[in-house]
Amino acid sequence: MAEGMIGGILGDDDEKPDVEATETLAGAEAFAAAVAARLAGNDPGVARKTEAFLSEQTALLKVQKEHLKDEHAARLHYLQGRASEVNLRRLGLRLRVGFQIFIALLATGIGIGLLVMVRDAVTSRSVVVDSFSVPPSLGADGLTGQVLAAGLLDVLTRIQTANRSSVEHRNLSNAWTNEISIDVPEAGISIAQLERMIKTRFGHDQHIEGDVVRTATGLALTVRGTGIPAKTFNGDADALEKLLTQAGEYAYSQSQPGLWTAYLSNNDRNDEAIRFAQNAYATVGPTERPYVLNYWANAIASKGGDGAMAQALPLWRETVRLKPDFWIGYNNIMFGLAGLGQEEAVIEVGRQLEQAAGGRPGRASEDLYLNYDSVRWDLQTLNEAAKADMAASGGIGTNTAATGAENLQVVANDTLLHDADAARLRLRTAIVDEKNLPDVAAAAFARALIAEELGDLAAAVKEWDAYGIAYANPTVHTQSPSTICWAVVPYEKTRQPAKADAALNAIGTLTYVDCYRFRGDMLEIRGDWTGAQEWYRKAVKLAPSLPAGYYSWGIALAKHGNLAGAAAKLEIANQKGPHWADPLKAWGDVLVTQGNTKGALAKYDEALKYAPNWKQLKEAREALAKHKS
Repeated sequence: MAEGMIGGILGDDDEKPDVEATETLAGAEAFAAAVAARLAGNDPGVARKTEAFLSEQTALLKVQKEHLKDEHAARLHYLQGRASEVNLRRLGLRLRVGFQIFIALLATGIGIGLLVMVRDAVTSRSVVVDSFSVPPSLGADGLTGQVLAAGLLDVLTRIQTANRSSVEHRNLSNAWTNEISIDVPEAGISIAQLERMIKTRFGHDQHIEGDVVRTATGLALTVRGTGIPAKTFNGDADALEKLLTQAGEYAYSQSQPGLWTAYLSNNDRNDEAIRFAQNAYATVGPTERPYVLNYWANAIASKGGDGAMAQALPLWRETVRLKPDFWIGYNNIMFGLAGLGQEEAVIEVGRQLEQAAGGRPGRASEDLYLNYDSVRWDLQTLNEAAKADMAASGGIGTNTAATGAENLQVVANDTLLHDADAARLRLRTAIVDEKNLPDVAAAAFARALIAEELGDLAAAVKEWDAYGIAYANPTVHTQSPSTICWAVVPYEKTRQPAKADAALNAIGTLTYVDCYRFRGDMLEIRGDWTGAQEWYRKAVKLAPSLPAGYYSWGIALAKHGNLAGAAAKLEIANQKGPHWADPLKAWGDVLVTQGNTKGALAKYDEALKYAPNWKQLKEAREALAKHKS
């Protein structure tokens, strides 16, 4: 049709105009007359007739000559018009082709748009809150269906925002991982309405609706939806916000039990999380069970108490059995093992995670190697992963129960990297909830480490006193049992042996590499070198794949003049923790004492890769370089 329309306007086929082409034969006739005259001979009559004929032919030639002059201009004008007509036809052809291409592109665009709408509809997992049904008597008071829908939307949004679960970053098919919106029917036909019709036909959105009626005692709010059985909440007429909160929490819990368990656990509602998971686990689908189990275990561990970690660990193990690519489950298994003093097993599970995830970097997020990197003292990797996790979750992080704990862990790591300036700056900007004991404990721990790094032992022991108070709470010591042992050496150096002994006794019968090696340090300070070496030996035997026991033993051997033994232990520590700067720096110090300047410089340079802002390391390296030159 388009071709016909354009053809009708611009012309379709080449036209064949009539052209007069007058060809003169005068030249031929004059030649014939001349021949005739020659044949006539001396006959006067023939000559006269021939002369007359020739005159007529001459006149005719003059007329034809004038005619050709006049015809030349006309012919030239015609040819010029003919050229313009050809150009116009060419332009018309181009316009026709362009219009056809435009129509084809427009049709293609519309088709692609429809396909995108269908694809979005098929893949959509949004939560859509439909307008509520409200009687006219309540609508007159401003309580409309859209107002109720907006109120429920606010509740769902608050829950979603407060849910710091890393599940939201996984490929879990559920409505809550995309968006929540209000659906208000529109009048007339629009693209939005067309999209809604396509989603209704092909989509998998979860719709939530409800109604509210006035009762003798107040209001009755009923909520129902896709996969959500109807439930009614009753309350006073002025308790609408409370009713909406109850309805929103109910809808969230019924639709996504895993994320709801995470929400309860992350918001210090551990008892509720445990009860909900226990009741929901038998009825949820197979894809939901790993998530319910994981946050059920998290709630147990967060609540703390005797046997809490032992109860949580089997649940974490089951998550990985049910879902072998449940990466966060591996990290939590390592967390449970470390908490139970089975630190050697952390290395094994970390390697399993790395293999299952296809190496590093791989399918598992780097922050899920938290416990694996911790026992290997890979501090830079720990910090990079923690910062990336916080950046992806609003600056809070998803790997700790307390809101500020992950940021405070970065403070501690900066200190252990001997970057006190960075640690102090981050500590000033860290959010510490003084009502949250894990936050309070993490802040005291970080401040104690900073004070030690700066050589202020008096300030350090004050912070350790504060940490000890927080540590007494089951929530803290269940999740970080070995951390109290870090207070042993500062207490011993400040001549507070009773506090040092109390810190070691606080862990009970559990076994940890840090507690063993710090006990060795304590005994060495007290002059019991034989006893100290025995505890260093126990630390290495307890977890032979961890570097910390070898490091502490090597430092002590160097202090007692056994340079060869010290170098051997520090070399092993470097093998077990290749990205830990401290064994490298200590090994370099030993080599300096042995007179191996070249070897010492190599160790210092390598250590600087992993602790680039370590002031004492830089000074040692510069002094040695000057001495060598």
